[in-house]
Amino acid sequence: MKLLYFLEQIRIPVLDKLMLLVTSLGEETAFLVIALALFWCIHKYMGYYILSVGFVGTLANQFMKLWFRIPRPWILDEHFTIVEQAREAASGYSFPSGHTQCAVGTLCGIAYTAKQKIVRIVCIALAVLVPISRMYLGVHTPLDVGAASLMALALVFAFQPLFGKNSHKRMPILFGVMILLSVAYLIFIECYPFPADLDAHNYASGLKSGYTLFGSLLGLIVVYIVDEKWLHFTTKAVWWVQILKVVGGLALVLCIKSGTKELLNSLMGENIGRAARYFLIVVFAGIVWPSTFRWFSKLGNKE
Repeated sequence: MKLLYFLEQIRIPVLDKLMLLVTSLGEETAFLVIALALFWCIHKYMGYYILSVGFVGTLANQFMKLWFRIPRPWILDEHFTIVEQAREAASGYSFPSGHTQCAVGTLCGIAYTAKQKIVRIVCIALAVLVPISRMYLGVHTPLDVGAASLMALALVFAFQPLFGKNSHKRMPILFGVMILLSVAYLIFIECYPFPADLDAHNYASGLKSGYTLFGSLLGLIVVYIVDEKWLHFTTKAVWWVQILKVVGGLALVLCIKSGTKELLNSLMGENIGRAARYFLIVVFAGIVWPSTFRWFSKLGNKE
């Protein structure tokens, strides 16, 4: 708390806005944009790598939040204040930091595999700034961001060899293990006798994450099988075509995400509907949209 009080004293409006911008790199939308851009435009196995680190990291993070149930800093110390704009995205338990886990896993995963020095430097710098931003905003303690950073780095280093030479032989096993982990997490969150004072919002968030990841992982293994056997999509294209691929694909993904929510929830219930929705999102992003890439490549070659 001494460190958090020091950061509280140096807050100024300009720095508040900068830190709010930096901390957004740990949100789901940023992760989705980065992972899909890598998958569609750079290298599909790099995309699988970043997605895997992110999915397993989220499962571990949500499990630890519900297991330890550590309150936020301003609840631990009623005299401490936070940057109010950060409050909405900081509900539920504090330990470990989900934003830090996502940002460090994603950015350090890119830095670890990138060949360009400038890319590595930028990614590492941002991976350091995100945990700092969480403490500056007052929504996490050093323990929260430290544990999340260590977990993310452990996954980055542990998973990278799995996506190297002959990785296609290990992928089905890896995805199968990840699905089993998501099932184990769902059993935990649905059956564990949590105490009566459990934070309802954090439980709801953990439940949503569990079904989201279960549906996403089922979709991911379908995507891998279809691409390996039949699709074999290419990521290569000229720069402006790559931009079209990313912008068009993300727009359609967001349409599916929002447009199918009410229908699937009414047909299947909120939790199963969520799993089905994210299954469709991943299948679209990994099979349907990449099916157009041959056309996109021809479009770029006409220039």
